[in-house]
Amino acid sequence: MDRPEFYRFHQGEKTLPFDPSEYDSRLALLRADMAKAGVDACVFSSMHNIAYYSGFLYCSFGRPYALVVTPTESVTISAGIDAAQPWRRSHSDNITYTDWQRNNHWRAVLSVAGSGRTIGYEADHLTLAQFDLLKSFLAPATTTDIAPMTMRQRMHKSAAEITLIRKCAQVADVGGYTIKDAVKAGTREIDVAMAGRDAMELEIAKVFPDAEYRDTWVWFQSGMNTDGAHNPVTSRKLETGDILSLNTFPMISGYYTALERTMFVETVDPASLKIWEANVAAHEYGMSLLKPGASCAEVTEKINTFFAERDLLQYRTFGYGHSFGILSHYYGREAGLELREDIDTVLEPGMVISMEPMLTIPEGTAGAGGYREHDILIITEDGNEDITGYPYGPDFNVVS
Repeated sequence: MDRPEFYRFHQGEKTLPFDPSEYDSRLALLRADMAKAGVDACVFSSMHNIAYYSGFLYCSFGRPYALVVTPTESVTISAGIDAAQPWRRSHSDNITYTDWQRNNHWRAVLSVAGSGRTIGYEADHLTLAQFDLLKSFLAPATTTDIAPMTMRQRMHKSAAEITLIRKCAQVADVGGYTIKDAVKAGTREIDVAMAGRDAMELEIAKVFPDAEYRDTWVWFQSGMNTDGAHNPVTSRKLETGDILSLNTFPMISGYYTALERTMFVETVDPASLKIWEANVAAHEYGMSLLKPGASCAEVTEKINTFFAERDLLQYRTFGYGHSFGILSHYYGREAGLELREDIDTVLEPGMVISMEPMLTIPEGTAGAGGYREHDILIITEDGNEDITGYPYGPDFNVVS
């Protein structure tokens, strides 16, 4: 029996999240940056960059995947277990590697990238073990970390990306309204979360009939479970007076959006209402600051001052917002576009960023719980456009 190290297995029609011209444009910008940096071939290993430049979002299960980009070629490298699905979801070529012998993945990469060349790799993703294999198989003349370069490109959204993100934000709103309808005393967190997730998945299937459906989720927390932004769902039953945290996350072709809201079951006590209203005010103030020319650090310091003047800054738990695009709870992040003190990136038209202040008041303190609002905004030529539709604040989100 012939046991090849790798081969091409192509069947079916290609179906991509965007028109092929979108990927051509992304690759053209990448190749221009490669030429400036003196990089002969990029070997991408991350889910986010492979998806960004090819359209293929892999499912690893411990196996390595790659996208190799040279001045003339763009080839995804995938495992045999996936058969032809990676080719159908890749903008250009695809090679399948076999598991007949160890490291056939790198032999397939070598067939495209070549040896003795200047290789770009993602230092923030490639493990030390895989980096050693890269050096062993490709014998590069030198290596260059191209992760910062590609992150800068991803921070600026194309018109096609903004169209998709806008639709995805509308799906998040659908989940939010469904969750509000499901909230009542005695209902478990998990039941509310499933209702929101199911509603979003049905909406995604309606709006994106040619997509692959995966990874959409809800975090719905109550009581003490609201103290962290990423706390898992539990089977706790809601009680009258509970603080709630609504978090919907539709995923479409690797693109993530989010809707996050503070809610209360039936009634809100005066201490909690005061903190909630302060966080809503910070949210509105923060959104007003998101405009071209403002730096992430400047926006952060202004909101810090706002909270400090109200003796609430000590309850802030993380930055005030981040970029949106190809990212998820287990891959991707454009860390250069986060609203934190140590990020000096200046906002520009075409960037997409959230405003999401959160205060966590510890148990035993009046108004205990986690308060968070979250809107997604597109930076425009003269300000921003809020693409989140579900209302925030006490007038709409005290649910009875």
